[in-house]
Amino acid sequence: MAVTAEVKDRVGWITLDRPPDNTYDPAFLEELDRCVGEVAEAEVAVAVIRSASERFFSAGADVKADLERPVEENLARARRAHQVLGRFADEAPLFIAAIAGHALGGGYEIALACDIRIAAEGRYRIGLPEVTLGLLPGTGGTQRLPRLIGRGRALERELEELADLFASEDAREGMTAFTEKRPPTFSGS
Repeated sequence: MAVTAEVKDRVGWITLDRPPDNTYDPAFLEELDRCVGEVAEAEVAVAVIRSASERFFSAGADVKADLERPVEENLARARRAHQVLGRFADEAPLFIAAIAGHALGGGYEIALACDIRIAAEGRYRIGLPEVTLGLLPGTGGTQRLPRLIGRGRALERELEELADLFASEDAREGMTAFTEKRPPTFSGS
């Protein structure tokens, strides 16, 4: 399983474990949703979301899989991710993101959805690099980040623009370049 939950002494532990970088796909999101439900039902005081990886908290959405799916399926995955991450605010335990590796894109959005974020010392990146793929953060980052750090420091619309971006040639080029480990060549379309 890519996501597991356990309860010890009124603390819920949700562990992300999809090597090598904890990217998520629809199945991962369903497992995360199930685990959030398990710790909430156990009436824990705190739920900690952590990674089994030493390098990645989560690299976010599985870009390779996004390239293979139709636009409508990618949008459905983004909507489902919104629902699952929204549960962090709706459920009773205090959710804490224990970040000890790269938290990028949707992975950072998982952390932003938590009540508290704690980052370990180390050299790793935290951010929303979707714009380098010709996209924008599609799982709440443009909403949650401004709430945390202020609107003036983080502006952007999300789902309204995501459909057009997923369908754009630049998004396809950005995601293809990422998977081929080369710089993208954007055309503006």
